[in-house]
Amino acid sequence: MNRETTVSAEGPSYDNHIGGRTVPARSGRRFTATNPTTGRAWGSFADSGAADIDDAVQAATDALNGAWSALSASRRGRLLMAWGEAIAAEAETIARLETQQNGKLLAEMRAQATVIRDWLYYFGGLADKIEGRVIPLERKSVLNYTLREPLGVVGVIVPWNSPTFLTLMSVAPALAAGNTVVVKPSEVTSASAFELARLAEAAGIPPGVFNVVSGLREAGEALVDHPGVAKIAFTGSEGGGRAIAARAGSRLASVTLELGGKSPNIVFADAPVENAVAGLLAGIFAAAGQTCVAGSRAYVHASLYDEVLDRLHRRAREIRLGDPLQPGTQMGPAATQAQLQKNLSMVQRAVDEGASVLYGGKRAELPGFEQGFFFEPTIVHGLAGDNSLIQEEVFGPVLAVSRFTEDDEVVAQANSTRFGLAAGVWTKDLRRAHTMARRLQAGTVWINTYRAMAFNSPFGGYKDSGIGRVNGMEAIEQFLQTKSVWCELSEEIQDPFVLKV
Repeated sequence: MNRETTVSAEGPSYDNHIGGRTVPARSGRRFTATNPTTGRAWGSFADSGAADIDDAVQAATDALNGAWSALSASRRGRLLMAWGEAIAAEAETIARLETQQNGKLLAEMRAQATVIRDWLYYFGGLADKIEGRVIPLERKSVLNYTLREPLGVVGVIVPWNSPTFLTLMSVAPALAAGNTVVVKPSEVTSASAFELARLAEAAGIPPGVFNVVSGLREAGEALVDHPGVAKIAFTGSEGGGRAIAARAGSRLASVTLELGGKSPNIVFADAPVENAVAGLLAGIFAAAGQTCVAGSRAYVHASLYDEVLDRLHRRAREIRLGDPLQPGTQMGPAATQAQLQKNLSMVQRAVDEGASVLYGGKRAELPGFEQGFFFEPTIVHGLAGDNSLIQEEVFGPVLAVSRFTEDDEVVAQANSTRFGLAAGVWTKDLRRAHTMARRLQAGTVWINTYRAMAFNSPFGGYKDSGIGRVNGMEAIEQFLQTKSVWCELSEEIQDPFVLKV
C-alpha cells in the first residue's frame, strides 16, 4: 500500500494525490468501493468536488510552468522510462488491487501492469524527437519555422475495466509531449491510480506532474469544465463521451475520446475453424466481455454455422467461473451490480425481440460467492439485424451469433451499427482478407487474430466509437499544438507607407 493509503477493518482508505501531497477531499466526503467477487465493501476514497479539482489543476499548472518544463525533453523521456520500470516491478500489487475492484482475472491485470512498461519506454523515447520544421518561403530573407509545444494541463478520465493500462495509454503521450495531467479514475477502480502516483514520484517525476483526484460525477464534470484544463482524454461509454465532448466544446477545449464498440467477428467458409472458434471465444469471454473491443457480434458463413455454433456452445459450458484471484478461474464477475443488471436486461430484451438463448443468460450462483456479481457466459442466436443486441453495446459476456452467405451481405451487416471500433476477419484467402480490411468501417481490423494491440500501432474508432487515436506516433500528436515563427533577416525597411521609386 502507498502513502495515500490507510487500512482499517473496513478495508483500505485512500485520499487524493495533489502536487505530491496526500490530501482529503475539502468537503470531507467519502465513497465506498465494492469487491464484485464477494459483493462486499472493499475500501473508501475521497469523494472530491470542484474545489479539489481546482487544487489539482493549480498544482499541475505550477509543475507545467516550473519543474516539468525546466527539464530537457530527453530527461523527461528517461523519467517516463524509469516510471515504467517501477510499475512493472510492482505489477503484482497493482494487479491485485484492480482485480479486487473490477473482478477481472489477476493474470490479465498483472500482464497489463507489466506490459505498460513498453508504452512508457516508447513514448519516453519519443519525448526528444518532437521537432518543428523550416518552411520554404518565396521571400528568401524571411526565416519561417514551426515549434511543437504542449497544450498545457490535460484531464484524463478513465474507466474501470483496465485502469492502469488505459490511464497510461493517455498519460504517457501527454507527458512525453510536455503536458501535465490530472487523472480522475473510475469510482469503481480508483486504488491503482494512487499507486501510479507514488511510483511516478519515486521514479523522479516532479510533484504536480501527475495528480490523482478520486470522486463521482461531480469531480468528473468539474474537471471537464475547468478553464485551466486544455484537453480532456476520456475512455468510456459512448454516452459519456458525447456529454464530455459537448461540455468541453462549449469552452473550445479539445478532446480525445475512446468510446464503445459493437465489433463484428466474421468467420468465412474457408476459415481455419479451430483458430476462429478460439478467436470468437477470446474476443467475448476472455475479459468477461468487459472490453471496448469485445467481439460481441459473430457472423459465421452458412456452411460452417452449425459446426461453429456447436463448438461455441460446448466451450462456453466449460468456462470456469470463480474467484479471479485464483489461477484456475477463467472468467470473473461483472464489475458492478449495475453491469450485472445490464447484462440480464439486455439478454431479456433481445429475447423479447425474437432472439433465442443457446446458452447462459442468467446470473451465476457460485458456492461461497452468493453475493458476487457473476453472470453466465451467454450465446444468443436467431437475431434480426435491428435487434437491440446487434445494435447496442452490452459490455458483458454476451455473444450474438448470426449466419451469412455472401461477402456483400456480411459487410452490410458488419457496418450496420453506429459503432466502428474494431472487427475480426477469419479466412485463408488473402485477397478477401485485405479487401475486407478496406471495406469494414472500423479503426482496427484483425485478420486471423483478435484483441492484439501494441504501443506503436495507432488505436481508435470510426463513427460513434471515438475521436482521435492512442498508441503510436499519432497519439503524441493529440497532445501538441503548432506555433509558427516568422523572422525577417534582412535590414531592409519594410514600410508600407513609403512609396518606392
